[in-house]
Amino acid sequence: MSKGKAPQYKTLKDQGIKSAILAPIANDTELLGILELVSSEPKVLNSVNANKLTDVMPYILAAVERSKKEEENLIEAVIQQECTSIHPSVHWKFKSAALEFIKNNIIENKYIPFQKIAFENVYPLFGQMDVKGSSNSRNQATQKDLTSQLSLAEKIISQVLELHEMPIYEQAHFQITSLLNELNKDFKVDSEHQTNNFFSQELDPLLKLIQKNHPELNEEVEGYFSKVDSELGVIYFYRKNYDDTIKLINENMSSMLDNAQKNAQAMYPHFFERYKTDGVEHNMYIGEAITRESNFELIYLYNLRLWQIQIMCEMENAFYQNQHEYPLSLDVASMILVFNQPLTIGFRMDEKQFDVDGTYNARYEVVKKRVDKAYIKGSEERVTEKGKLSIVYSQKEDEEEYMNYVRFFQHKKMLSDDAEIVELEDLQGVTGLKAIKVSILYHDFEETSNYYTYDDLVEIIKN
Repeated sequence: MSKGKAPQYKTLKDQGIKSAILAPIANDTELLGILELVSSEPKVLNSVNANKLTDVMPYILAAVERSKKEEENLIEAVIQQECTSIHPSVHWKFKSAALEFIKNNIIENKYIPFQKIAFENVYPLFGQMDVKGSSNSRNQATQKDLTSQLSLAEKIISQVLELHEMPIYEQAHFQITSLLNELNKDFKVDSEHQTNNFFSQELDPLLKLIQKNHPELNEEVEGYFSKVDSELGVIYFYRKNYDDTIKLINENMSSMLDNAQKNAQAMYPHFFERYKTDGVEHNMYIGEAITRESNFELIYLYNLRLWQIQIMCEMENAFYQNQHEYPLSLDVASMILVFNQPLTIGFRMDEKQFDVDGTYNARYEVVKKRVDKAYIKGSEERVTEKGKLSIVYSQKEDEEEYMNYVRFFQHKKMLSDDAEIVELEDLQGVTGLKAIKVSILYHDFEETSNYYTYDDLVEIIKN
């Protein structure tokens, strides 16, 4: 019996085990477990028995591998059911919670809810590239589509009135001209819905009646319906151009951001998520709680902030390089929100997403949702502007830090020398915001895997 070097042997002896065979269960890549065969009789289990195990070990290995795979699938199923898609940086915590959930609810048959997932003392970073004036652009596209369809219908109704005056035709003509006047003078939120209802409930049946009673107008009516989308029941040309453009912008910018994230994760692991709206937004959180490592330093936060500015500039460059490929010519405006205090984020099971915890931290979410609509104090100019990067902050130290970053990227010819600091009008429940606004320099874009770090910044400052 070895003295302290193999305590498992002493454990077997204490249990009255007189003979045993221990066989590793392993595949080509890892040790999966140890097979223990024991007996209270001495010498019952020996080398002869051990040799016989050779024939059955492949079956035991297959069973263990299958069991392990089933456990992994069950863990992933619980994560997907309870938490939806999870970023790799925080997957470990969900996996741990899923294991605990399985142990309590399936193995031990207890009912214990899925534990709350939270990360304390993490630093947030938020950025967005927003399509400028997207609501107006869509309204204009809608207005053009509806006007085109009403004009086609008005022409047919005018022709049928020349052939046969009927009150129903006169009523339809009046409604069409009224809707056209409303669209041209005062386009409202419900104008699209109101006009679409007129098309489906009144105009379409009437045109089919005209087609039946007046074969001489068959070509005109067929021409009308050929321009109408068969699924939507409306002309969908200008709106399609708008929707396709937004979709392409979102796909291209999201793909670029996702690819660049590989480099950012290599610098230091952090949580990342992005959303497609009328443009692309992204959230990042960095801190020791996410990585499980005790080596987090603020320099990793500074590196990520530099990376964020660089990728925002490169995304703008890529957008305008490819703008000619989009069906509709639109502009974008980029913004970064700075929040210098660490906060706690928690996963909300009902919404299947992370959100900040605590009343004070909630201020960050309020600012994030409202700030891009803020105006520069004493003007009617929005904080976000085509061709410029807007960096919104509230603390003096944030201003000093980010002005260093701006000067660095000015040196790298990515930002112009026209940086200005402006105060913002107060938002509901939020005061004291400022912004650094600086023009982005556009150049022939080539996607790069080289991103600047805080060390590069320090080197430039020294020189």
